[in-house]
Amino acid sequence: MIDAETIAFAHRLAEVAGETIRPYFRKNLAIDDKGATKGSIFDPVTEADRGAERAIRAVIARERPDDGILGEEFGETAGTSGYRWVLDPVDGTRAFINGRHEWGTLIALEKDMRPVLGLIDQPVIGERFLGVNGTASFNGAPIGVRSCAKIEDAVLCCTHPYAYFEADERAGFRRVSGAVRMSRFGGDCYIFAMLAMGFCDVIVESSFHRWDVAALIPLIEGAGGVITDWAGGDPSAGGRCLASGDKRVHAQAVALLKGG
Repeated sequence: MIDAETIAFAHRLAEVAGETIRPYFRKNLAIDDKGATKGSIFDPVTEADRGAERAIRAVIARERPDDGILGEEFGETAGTSGYRWVLDPVDGTRAFINGRHEWGTLIALEKDMRPVLGLIDQPVIGERFLGVNGTASFNGAPIGVRSCAKIEDAVLCCTHPYAYFEADERAGFRRVSGAVRMSRFGGDCYIFAMLAMGFCDVIVESSFHRWDVAALIPLIEGAGGVITDWAGGDPSAGGRCLASGDKRVHAQAVALLKGG
């Protein structure tokens, strides 16, 4: 069990990040492309990303110096406590620089490499989602996934199947998207919050890093959903990710992704 003091600390980290990020939103920003240095797709980063991670790290270093940190922008700082904070200061930077609100700050806490607390904060519109101790909440009120027994009744969400998926992955995605009632693209971490609230049924993603998924696992599971890799295994290392509100539709999506 994660104690109340640690949960309050996670909320405070989100507040610190939000205070840093808000002044940059819908402003003209310098945008750097991390993808250019790696020969990969456009991967934007701004001072909002960097500044928020610096701010979070400073609080952790001051108040919980024995905890480790893994962040998208500044890598890993080793700890000795067995706990590690996993940070993505602006998950959805493409939406951020596009002036859209479908992004969030991801803050996760791992215990011995297993995510045990996950927080998504949208500091501009004042929405915060928390998964911890087997529960999920939105601004402090309990939330949960909805029932969906059949893939043909499902609403599918995905950030961008063409930018992030390899050719073989797109084939699997087409099998799932061809089976569902409706598909909706865009959203990054925000669509996982909507699944936890019961507003969609299946999310298919790829090219995740650990900081993209760590916070999502306690939230989705706390809301009663399922989150795995495409084969139904542990998603915590990143890569291919599949989340569903109902375990029945999740099994059907896994089968379609495998070619069934």
